[in-house]
Amino acid sequence: MSLPICLAAKILGINIFLIEPNMVLGRANKFFLNFSRKLICYSKNLINLPFGINHKLTTIEPLIRKEYYETSAYQKNDNLFTIIIIGGSQGAKIFDQLLGKAFVSIAKQVSIKIIHQTSVKNIDFLKNFYSQNNIESSVFSFDHNLNEVLKQGDLCITRAGASSLAELSILNIPFVAIPLPSSKDNHQYENAKYYKEQDCCWIIDQKNFDDQKFEKFLLELINKSQDYMTKKNNLQKLNYQNTWNNVNQKILKIINEN
Repeated sequence: MSLPICLAAKILGINIFLIEPNMVLGRANKFFLNFSRKLICYSKNLINLPFGINHKLTTIEPLIRKEYYETSAYQKNDNLFTIIIIGGSQGAKIFDQLLGKAFVSIAKQVSIKIIHQTSVKNIDFLKNFYSQNNIESSVFSFDHNLNEVLKQGDLCITRAGASSLAELSILNIPFVAIPLPSSKDNHQYENAKYYKEQDCCWIIDQKNFDDQKFEKFLLELINKSQDYMTKKNNLQKLNYQNTWNNVNQKILKIINEN
């Protein structure tokens, strides 16, 4: 969707600063690279970057909405381990199909709460499913204050869109990424890999999903295994300088230098 805006800027002689939030350079950004002043991204190891463009590359901390920086810590009033499933407002139908069996088995062993984002048409099905299996839950399709929902989670299961992962990261919520297999240039996997290489998350291949292995894996995390605590601590370290003011100052500096 940036293509018509960049095309208009080129015609009108307006400076173009490109932003690439993914770990793989998008095709529209790649097309406009020669006409831009800078390519702003989150990593110097951007995949598909053409040769000879490094001088235009500049990195910043991930861009997220201001309210995420200002989100207060959540005060739990129960001992339930809360798992949030984020499939987007359109819903990741595969999440509804893959995860239920493991949750039912786990709920018979430990107390959990599920907060599940799904498509509108699937809300009633999931509400009934969790109710019938005596699993405390909250099912929704869209929430303008998603930051307030996310902060309730001890763990999040999500796709691997750049914004979603950045939001979870700043809120210090360990996450399990199940990248969309059909994402263009496999960019969702590369987004998740960026955090995995810093030991901040786990990645599960949807095509090789195994119910029993997933159940065992989740039980270890629910019991706050050392691996879980390591991920949580590493997320905190990753974001200690990521503030609203620092990101804004960096962007202003980039623009003013050009």
